[in-house]
Amino acid sequence: MRITDIRATTVAVPLYGQLRHSNGAHWGRFIRTIVEVETDEGLVGLGELGGGGESAEAAVTALKSYLLGHDPFQLEAMRFKICNPTASLYNNRTQIHAALEFACLDIIGQYLNVPVYQLLGGKLRDRVPFASYLFFRLPDNAGADEIRTVDQLIAYTRALKAECGFTTHKLKGGVFPPKYELECYQALAAEFPTDRLRYDPNGVLSVEEALHFGRAILGLNNDYFEDPVWGMNGLRRLRSLLPIPIATNTVVVNFEQLAANVLNPAVDVILLDTTFWGGIRPCVKAAGVCETFQLGVAVHSSGELGIQLATMLHLGAVLPNLTFAADAHYHHLRDDIIAGGKMKYEGGAIRVPEGPGLGVKLDRDKVAVYHEAYLRDGGYPYDRDPARPHWFALVPNQDWADPDVAASGAAAEAASSRAAASAPSGPSAPVQAERPNPEAEGDEVHAPSR
Repeated sequence: MRITDIRATTVAVPLYGQLRHSNGAHWGRFIRTIVEVETDEGLVGLGELGGGGESAEAAVTALKSYLLGHDPFQLEAMRFKICNPTASLYNNRTQIHAALEFACLDIIGQYLNVPVYQLLGGKLRDRVPFASYLFFRLPDNAGADEIRTVDQLIAYTRALKAECGFTTHKLKGGVFPPKYELECYQALAAEFPTDRLRYDPNGVLSVEEALHFGRAILGLNNDYFEDPVWGMNGLRRLRSLLPIPIATNTVVVNFEQLAANVLNPAVDVILLDTTFWGGIRPCVKAAGVCETFQLGVAVHSSGELGIQLATMLHLGAVLPNLTFAADAHYHHLRDDIIAGGKMKYEGGAIRVPEGPGLGVKLDRDKVAVYHEAYLRDGGYPYDRDPARPHWFALVPNQDWADPDVAASGAAAEAASSRAAASAPSGPSAPVQAERPNPEAEGDEVHAPSR
């Protein structure tokens, strides 16, 4: 069997709200590049990758000449064709390789008529549990969809728990002052006293600020403290001072870094991302190393549609040492581009696909709709906050958004609302937050006190 074509299509799929993080925001939509690898057997495998709010089409199609005529079963050969380690100093293609590996595994599974998890050693669980992934969110023009105050955060989490069944909650921080985010985290613990918690400020705290935060939450049901500071040395220093497991998805994302962490530990829990690690198979391999050295593992989310979610589910199905709920942005999506619509949460978990390969197929009509949305509205700068157009983060950061000030929706751009209008709505769907114009100085209005 030989590869005969590689196609890439960029889509813009709307989100419930604009999700703020320590470096900027997801501006009301995910920009994802869908990869299709076709073979002379008539089989088509699916892959997916992001691009920091931009298209990766050109980067994917540029590798077409590398792989035409390649046997999709030859995965190790493809790894060196695409990701030769010395060549990667000049053209790091790890995430592109991941999308191509997803597609090849999908092809192999279809050819053998088995799910991908069978190619990885067989599943150990039928469902993979997930954590809620809680973001602070910007409001729309009417002030709806905002998550800024403690009360808003608790109300949203309560509704999400009722709808999806989550019993683990992850707060994405690094947006507001640490003292305020600590108040939010402690409020979550008080509201859901039997649930597990995790906090992720994306590495923007100083060691001293992270130590203060960590000591304040010592008595809570913490899974781990995720990327509280940047870098192995900062994490190592914090780990020596704080009895809470330290997790990362930023500074242990390859085998050189994993080896360094084994030799001189800085991180207790490795968050395995099927994109950041370059595919599902490297994640399985890394999990085996972690099992040997008794490091924890969890499945990380870098912002997925249904194709990448399927890779996360197959990964989660086969790992014997998966003891933490996985992350996913998936519940923030208004829609998906896979046939049958969005996968469903059941008791805080999602069932592992049972069909051949990844077990998902494209809904061509949805792909067309959201490709048109991308062509119309374009991408966005992932590392900018639409409510603070001239701001950028330092590491460690000290310039925080003000939790007492609500971003105005008056200067909002129509792009996100048009994308939302093309998506189906339901009784539980919040109003789509519209995207403020980064070229304009948005007026700010004071919200009622929290």
